Amino acid sequence: MSYISDINSLLAFVFGYLLGAIPFGLVITKLAGTEDIRQIGSKNIGATNVLRTGRKDLAIATLLLDALKGTAAVLIAGRWGLDAGIAAGLGAFIGHLYPVWLRFQGGKGVATYLGCLIGLWWPAAAAFGLVWLGVAYVTRYSSAAALAASIVTPAVLWFSGHPREAELFVALAILLWLKHRPNIERLLDGTEGKIGAKP
Repeated sequence: MSYISDINSLLAFVFGYLLGAIPFGLVITKLAGTEDIRQIGSKNIGATNVLRTGRKDLAIATLLLDALKGTAAVLIAGRWGLDAGIAAGLGAFIGHLYPVWLRFQGGKGVATYLGCLIGLWWPAAAAFGLVWLGVAYVTRYSSAAALAASIVTPAVLWFSGHPREAELFVALAILLWLKHRPNIERLLDGTEGKIGAKP
C-alpha cells in the first residue's frame, strides 16, 4: 500500500498508532478495581475478555472506546486528506493489536476495525453490523460473525466506489484473521464458546 507516502501520512500513522495503542480495557478494569484481565480468560485486553470480569458496563465501555479510538484517528487525520485518514486508521488498528506499552500483546481488533470503518465510510460499517448480526444469530458465535463481516466489508467498499478504503480493509481483515487463529481452531473443532454461554 502507498498510503504512507508523505510526511503527513507518516505523522498520521504514528498518531493513529499511539491512539490505537491505548489499552482501554486494561485501564478501565484497573480503575474499577477488578482483576487483571491479562490473567483471566483469553488474557486479551478487549471487551469480550472484560466481560469475563462479570461487569457488563465495563465491557460496553471498552467496546465503545476501542471503536472510538479508530474513528477519532481517522476523522482527525482525515483533515489532511484521504491518505492521511487511511494511514491513521491503519496505525490505530495496528496499535490496538500490538501496543508498545504492553509488549505488543493487544486485542483482536474487531471494535477498532469497526471504528475505523465508521470514520472512513459509515454505510460500510452498517453493512458490517448487519452481517455480524445475521451470522451471530444463525451460529451464536461472535468470532464467526466478526470473521464473516470482515470478509464482506472490503467487497462492499470496492463495489461502492471506495477502492482505496477497500485495499486498507483487505489488509486489516488479514490481520484480524491472524489474531483470531485460536478462535478459528476452536470453531473447526467445535469448542468455541457461543454467545450467552457460561464459560
